[in-house]
Amino acid sequence: MRNTFADTFYELAKNDRRLVAVVADISPAGSIAKFRQEFPDRFINTGVAEQIMIGMAAGMAQRGLRPFAYTIAKFSLYRPFEFVRDDLCYQNLPVTVVGIGPGVTYSTLGGSHHAMEDIALATSIPNMTVIAPCDPEEVRAATRWCATESQGPVYLRLGKAGEPVLTKDAVEPFEVGRMRVVARGTGTCVIAAGPILGLGRLVAEQLAAEAGAPVTLVSAHTLKPFDTEKAAELLRSHQRVIAIEEHVPHGGLSSRLKEVAWDSGAKCELRCFTLEDAFHHVYGSHADILSAHGLDEARILAALRRPAQVPAG
Repeated sequence: MRNTFADTFYELAKNDRRLVAVVADISPAGSIAKFRQEFPDRFINTGVAEQIMIGMAAGMAQRGLRPFAYTIAKFSLYRPFEFVRDDLCYQNLPVTVVGIGPGVTYSTLGGSHHAMEDIALATSIPNMTVIAPCDPEEVRAATRWCATESQGPVYLRLGKAGEPVLTKDAVEPFEVGRMRVVARGTGTCVIAAGPILGLGRLVAEQLAAEAGAPVTLVSAHTLKPFDTEKAAELLRSHQRVIAIEEHVPHGGLSSRLKEVAWDSGAKCELRCFTLEDAFHHVYGSHADILSAHGLDEARILAALRRPAQVPAG
């Protein structure tokens, strides 16, 4: 996904001098390196100074440019949060903040490099659009939209390497602000935001095999503005809806679905699988850290085979 973003940005920037890249202490990969070589006056590395990265991008936007502020997710949003809020969102400037490797993607670097709460932070700020593409194809479409159509600040949440294409045969097109049905089924619906949709697809395939009926698979790529209309429709038209996200339990996809379920009077079973509300001191691969949080195919399927827990009282 990171490479697809770089390639798409480079191709767009060749024909649009307004596009500039401002990065913070990160080595440009793929076509971003090519962009730096060909257009050095439109590439700035601020070093370990994320606040300056955001402030500089804001100033550029006020001069008519369309900057992309690009670094590891934890440092693109958390460290310069006040600058993102005041310089970008308060001014409603067309700057795209690109967060690479959200959730626990940077597994071996520990909690200091994990962005487990980024959706909650980003969606809480007025004027901010939040997009979490699920695969390289959605990254390509989202990057084009940010570069050519966005009218205000965007937080673009991207996986960093090796994510498979999940939407090649999607039954609905990508559209910012709209949930996207990737595969249509009956009875059960699996909804995920970002690359964790790959795990969602595995769960959906196993559930479909067990039930002998197709399962609906949905990419909730836009977390803000959230598609409450489509969410209510999915909750209404399925007996069971399963949400999977690489984010803490509060402030992300699961929270929004629960709000919509309550507001719309949904009668379906709603099961949510998220990162735990905890810092796990576990060392290992991305999959190892996800598993420590309970996000793996076997654990999710085992939980779904048990009756949902209903709060007492």
